[in-house]
Amino acid sequence: MQKKRVTIYDIARALNVSASYISRALNDHSTISEKAKEKIKKKAAELNYKHNSLAANLRQGGSKLLGVIVPLINQRFFSDTISGIEEICSDKNYSLLICQSHENFSKEVHAVDTLIKQNVEGILISVSSETNSSDHLQNVLSHDIELIQFDRCLDELESIKVENNNLEISYKVTKNIIESGYDKIAFLGGPNHLSTFKNRKDGFLKAIKEFNLPIPFNFIQEDLLLPENSYKVARELLLLKDPPNAFLTVSDHQSLAILRLANELQIDVPNDLAIFGFANEDFTTITNPFLSSVDQKSKELGRQAALAFFAKTNIERAKGEKIEPIIVESEIIVRQSSTKLLV
Repeated sequence: MQKKRVTIYDIARALNVSASYISRALNDHSTISEKAKEKIKKKAAELNYKHNSLAANLRQGGSKLLGVIVPLINQRFFSDTISGIEEICSDKNYSLLICQSHENFSKEVHAVDTLIKQNVEGILISVSSETNSSDHLQNVLSHDIELIQFDRCLDELESIKVENNNLEISYKVTKNIIESGYDKIAFLGGPNHLSTFKNRKDGFLKAIKEFNLPIPFNFIQEDLLLPENSYKVARELLLLKDPPNAFLTVSDHQSLAILRLANELQIDVPNDLAIFGFANEDFTTITNPFLSSVDQKSKELGRQAALAFFAKTNIERAKGEKIEPIIVESEIIVRQSSTKLLV
């Protein structure tokens, strides 16, 4: 049987004083003598009393809790965004409840419902690859809970959005690949219903069109976030009579799968095949060769999402005004996997 939690009422009964007197003493109120405070705190320790911060915060008008939902905690990109969020929240004396959707829409809906029931003041979310409806997020707003979308956002939902310059950086990466001597570039994307991945594809297509490169229709593949799916599609492409000589992916995990495939097929990376990804995961600098990537400044993305909550930007939404997205600039990191060693 679970042991009953000790409350201020238990301490009050033990010392034969009122609960309000105990509360003032534990909160170092000036009307309570130091001797009395010391006696009460000693008794609280003896009884193993733990301060119920949630109840106290609710009495003061807020829970001081934020909910965070990410697709996967065990990827550096998302763990770094959480770190950035936590850094800001710690400064503001707020606590976090962290959930992961595992890229599953039903689990994301359940997480949102759970956080609403936990009386969070705000929810910061990067939606799952399956998420194609905003009804559960509209429910957040209907409860007057602040909502911030970051990285992966649903365009149709009017809320605070913290994003990277995805179209621009994808265009620049593709241009870099072309100028490095690769002319048959395949694109492995994510779910196109999410603007993050649509914009990366649009940036790729913009550069391809600008350089007037003839790219076969099957060189552009979408909804391949799972590395095993990227591996399968990349294998089909590399075994063609006229295969691609470069891959731009929307995830370093896709890039890693392609590098593994290239090793199996004895394809020389980077001389015969370039690989470029997104997120700048830790493993990009321990592979052979090192993987080129886009540093999305994930920790700063998280910081900006948390700062947006404390700025109460959704007041603009209440006024019926459009909320402009907060853009965190990405950085291109060119490494060995996209730089030819032989001329």
